[in-house]
Amino acid sequence: MARVTVGQENSAAIELHYEDHGSGQPVVLIHGYPLNGASWEKQERALLGAGYRVITYDRRGFGKSSQPTVGYDYDTFAADLDKLLTQLDLTDVVLVGFSMGSGEVTRYLGTYGSARVAKAVLMGAIPPYLLKTDDNPAGVDQAVFDGIKAAVLADRPAYFKDFLDNFYNVDVLGGTKISEQAWQNSFTVAIGASPYAAYACVDTWLTDFRDDLPKIDVPTLLIHGDADRILPYEATAARLPGLIKDLTFVTVEGGPHNIAWTHPDEVNTALLDFLAN
Repeated sequence: MARVTVGQENSAAIELHYEDHGSGQPVVLIHGYPLNGASWEKQERALLGAGYRVITYDRRGFGKSSQPTVGYDYDTFAADLDKLLTQLDLTDVVLVGFSMGSGEVTRYLGTYGSARVAKAVLMGAIPPYLLKTDDNPAGVDQAVFDGIKAAVLADRPAYFKDFLDNFYNVDVLGGTKISEQAWQNSFTVAIGASPYAAYACVDTWLTDFRDDLPKIDVPTLLIHGDADRILPYEATAARLPGLIKDLTFVTVEGGPHNIAWTHPDEVNTALLDFLAN
């Protein structure tokens, strides 16, 4: 099992599990909450077929990685990513982040720069700043996130059931774009994640990326569903044009949050076209 050590908690090392397949230009796929690196299966197959080297990894607290009770902030997540890129000595990398993973991509480029990075992709993006404040009136009320945290504490499995129903817009797309079996697989993965991480990451969603975005100096692709209920289109993606210098914006009509699964043809076409040009 391929692992990279990214820290220490008491007597145990904090390790990230990763998969590294194929050859060619490296593409690093960074998953969303509450899934793992395997959630990219529809993109990995397409990328490998197109001749790319594909690296996926599980964020700390999720999948096969360590489940510590420390480090659930974007400075640490970006440092974890940097350790992975350094250990594998990757250059000319394409960083692809979905949902929470779009925060890793943004904070990494804002902190470490683009010396290793050729292009970036933000999918179901969390930037620029999700929390509603006096200087960010387009954000979401704090009470919404307080309610999420209370729901996680009260009954984490029930919370994930509701979350994943909205993750896939099951009431609209169930049976066509998302099967019961695929939904159940996501639920199983979510339940296997660290209960501590499931709670701690809610506060992490409220990270302010507005200072990071102008520092992104590589071509960037933004893909977002206009029916996203988790990271609403108007509060996130619609605000990014003008904040990133070289941005290509693809809207998936009727797309829920996890468009990588429900709309793979649109996503993979946009991704492969962007990588090829």
